[in-house]
Amino acid sequence: MSINVNRQVSDAFYRYKMPPLVAKVEGKGNGIKTVIVNMLDVAKSLGRPATYPTKYFGCELGAQTLVDFKRDRFIVNGSHNATRLQELLDGFIRKFVLCPECDNPETDLSVNSKKETISQKCKACGYHNVLQFNHKLNTYIIKNPPNTDPSAQGASLTKGKRGLRKGKQQNGDGTNGDRSGSPKSEDEPELIVSSNKKHSSNQDDDDEAVWVVDVSEEAVRARLQDLTDGAKHLTMTDDLEKSEKDRMDMFYGLVKARKDSGELPNATKEILSEAERLEIKSKAPLVLAELLFDDKIHVQIKKYRALLLRFTHEDAKAQKSLIGGIEQIIALHKAALLPKVPALFKLLYDLDILEEGVLLEWGGKVSKKYVPKDLSQEIHNKAEPFLTWLKEAEEEEGSSDESDDDDLEVIYLTIFPAIYL
Repeated sequence: MSINVNRQVSDAFYRYKMPPLVAKVEGKGNGIKTVIVNMLDVAKSLGRPATYPTKYFGCELGAQTLVDFKRDRFIVNGSHNATRLQELLDGFIRKFVLCPECDNPETDLSVNSKKETISQKCKACGYHNVLQFNHKLNTYIIKNPPNTDPSAQGASLTKGKRGLRKGKQQNGDGTNGDRSGSPKSEDEPELIVSSNKKHSSNQDDDDEAVWVVDVSEEAVRARLQDLTDGAKHLTMTDDLEKSEKDRMDMFYGLVKARKDSGELPNATKEILSEAERLEIKSKAPLVLAELLFDDKIHVQIKKYRALLLRFTHEDAKAQKSLIGGIEQIIALHKAALLPKVPALFKLLYDLDILEEGVLLEWGGKVSKKYVPKDLSQEIHNKAEPFLTWLKEAEEEEGSSDESDDDDLEVIYLTIFPAIYL
């Protein structure tokens, strides 16, 4: 069985496939860990080193990772089910595999070590540009470019050039093998894999990799330097240290700039990526409503449907934020929009921007979170015909599998005539 690399594509004949992740939980207590059984096959389908998605999981889960290249074992500490890891893999694919221009996974990554940048080139559409987002994995990729021998790649985001050079010198002497890990602190000593190619084929796999601790003064000093170097790279993500208001303002600036320049229709992916980078995706619809809507909201909803869906699809929090933003727009254009409230919500429902459950939950409680409570009550009162219709439609669907299309059309035209104004 295989699944689409881009799981947002439902086409069964989509040519880019990958095997679903297979995860196996081993150990117990503090020693519990999750082994990703088929990480090599998955990574091969994506055209990326298997270490990249493994490290990505570690970054997203806040867990330590371990790679045993001799036995092709890719491990994430802790107990994690395959469904959760598959969802995280979708995020990795969206950020580091799919082309931002054509959504095609035929891309290659290249690293400029001097400028400390990662470029992405698409062999399908010709897109070529530097990655526009910052992620902890960026640091690891810069230090371990795609063309690097996988077994020479470090296991830590803070592994520096000294560690690689030291590992190479040890290989040259024939006494020690490749470095497998570089710790995050002095309390977590550096792990070095020592291997001997002359081992008998009858020996156990555990005898082929001997883990020893390098506690020499030089190694400790190198680790401290690596931590300093790593911190320099991580300052790229200091936007996340800012307050939520500041991050919302940054997002506002981007959307406004794209709208003013006329680039907004072609910048939906960039806008979504920026909201995800700033970790405000669920609240971003408030900004979108402020910038995109006015008293012609019924036209603008249709115009920007694709952008709105990127935020609200299967995200109840984002849908609630969008409703809050629409309440604020109604407050600004009360005379024009208040009579059209039921039609507006019907339009948002028909276009799949707002889901039934979210609408009914909103309708069940008057809130002063976004507008004064008396105005919120007015909006709810105006929306009552639509909410009643929605409840009745739900009840009818539950009681019978068949519906009378002619009756539904009559109800639609009677309750929501404003949509045609």
